[in-house]
Amino acid sequence: MSCTPSRPAILGTFLCAFLFVTTVCASAQTFTSLASFNGTSNGSEPYYVYLVQGLDGNLYGTTTGGGADSSGTVFKLTPAGKVTAIYNFCSEAACADGSTPYGGLVLATNGFFYGTTSAGGGTANSGTVYKITAAGALTVMHTFDGTDGELSYVGMIQATNGTLYGTTSAGGSDGAGAIFEMTPAGGFTSLISAGVGIGKFPDARLVQGTNGNLYGVSYDSGVYELTLAGKVIFGGNTLGTGSGSTSALVQASNGSFYGTTAEGGANNSGTVFEMTSGGTAKTIYSFCTETNCTDGSTPWAGLILGTDGNLYGTASVGGSAAGGTPGGAGTIFKITTAGKLTTLYTFCTTTGCPDGANPYEGLTQATNGMFYGTTYSGGTSNLGTVYSLSTGLEPFVQPLTTSGKVGASVILLGTDLTGSTAVSFNGTAAAFKVVSATEITATVPAGALTGTIKVTTPDGVLASNATYRVTPQITTFSPPSGTVGTTVTIMGVSLTETSEVTFGGVSASFTVDSDTQVTATVPTGAKTGKIVITTPGGTATGATSFTVTT
Repeated sequence: MSCTPSRPAILGTFLCAFLFVTTVCASAQTFTSLASFNGTSNGSEPYYVYLVQGLDGNLYGTTTGGGADSSGTVFKLTPAGKVTAIYNFCSEAACADGSTPYGGLVLATNGFFYGTTSAGGGTANSGTVYKITAAGALTVMHTFDGTDGELSYVGMIQATNGTLYGTTSAGGSDGAGAIFEMTPAGGFTSLISAGVGIGKFPDARLVQGTNGNLYGVSYDSGVYELTLAGKVIFGGNTLGTGSGSTSALVQASNGSFYGTTAEGGANNSGTVFEMTSGGTAKTIYSFCTETNCTDGSTPWAGLILGTDGNLYGTASVGGSAAGGTPGGAGTIFKITTAGKLTTLYTFCTTTGCPDGANPYEGLTQATNGMFYGTTYSGGTSNLGTVYSLSTGLEPFVQPLTTSGKVGASVILLGTDLTGSTAVSFNGTAAAFKVVSATEITATVPAGALTGTIKVTTPDGVLASNATYRVTPQITTFSPPSGTVGTTVTIMGVSLTETSEVTFGGVSASFTVDSDTQVTATVPTGAKTGKIVITTPGGTATGATSFTVTT
């Protein structure tokens, strides 16, 4: 069967919020429908939206329609479930600020949220890139003109170099989309046009792998890898037996990437696939495998990695409808990296769908341990809902960046952080400041190793939801030249976990003397070039080349 939906039209109506709670006792989880979108004051029909937690502990997102000008909103969701539009698009003349924001937001290290719109931006009507404060002050950072891309349907990411990266679904040199980068200050560069080695219509939000490169998915079933400079490593690979993916990839602790397709698979109802870092993909689950599609169908949204190591996502249709009959309006599911799927919740289990319907969007795990998401339709006004799902996972802290050098400042998001007495990076104590109940700033300490960040609060110890990678540094090496067999002393920072040393790309034998010194031997076959040290935290490259003499 095929359950592929068409892109819904943008609608609008009026306010009515509600609270709808369902407890699924068999799996000890609690689903709560927090509020309904109303079309006027808070927006309508959120689409490819991944909610993002702000520095203040609230969640932020966008709607494609509704608002004061019927062109979409940026909204805030409080932990208590109150939804408020903080900005209405098309407020400026000729929609210079943009309209119809399909994608969500990213919280950058400067404290601003950044996002894109799929339309508006003046006469070009090709969309915009904007930044916005938690108070709703919006600034247009770039206006697409078609040649540099148009129709940006998904949100951006901030890479470890501090630059923002995003995609457009059309425009560019061949009209099939583009990949772009932008500095937080607004410097815009079109990196590559889709179709040039990465497939057409890159509808999926990018993700940065632990190797530092960008990974994405194009709608015509291609996965690709790019360097931060835009060099294609691979592209055009198929997604197992699936197709029609618009979902972001997520990298698990085993190094593999996981994603979904909305079509294909054993039942032509979509898949979950696993992809190696080299681009080899295989299907690990086909939807609509269970009787009457009780497992769901057509997952437009991507997956997230929960703090328990499992993957979580949504299917846009399927599941058991009201009264237990087939034809539900979507599901929330958990799946292991081995492909074992568990349906956690089915939408539209009550007549009228007060809990929501058609979750085209994925989940976000907030630092209180709970999952949050939105539905495109359903709710009191049939214009979508916001909801939470508690599965019993514990609170945690979230570093805003997942890697950095010794001395780097790291923002930690959390819950009930007031009164915290200690912060450590893999056991090494760090200097820190409690900014608020939901934010701590800490400094990566000397001697820190790649691992878990922990915060000691009055209520107990909170661990980070992601491994923090301490990147190594090479400060100098001596001698600057030598023959094969020469002993070279390499000085730097964070060298304790060195796993490889290369001279001009050739691996060398080495000894770790301390966290600041490694001794290596110039290997046979070495060529004049840079010395590179690799650790679990990343790579460090010498500023100058080592000259191999004869």
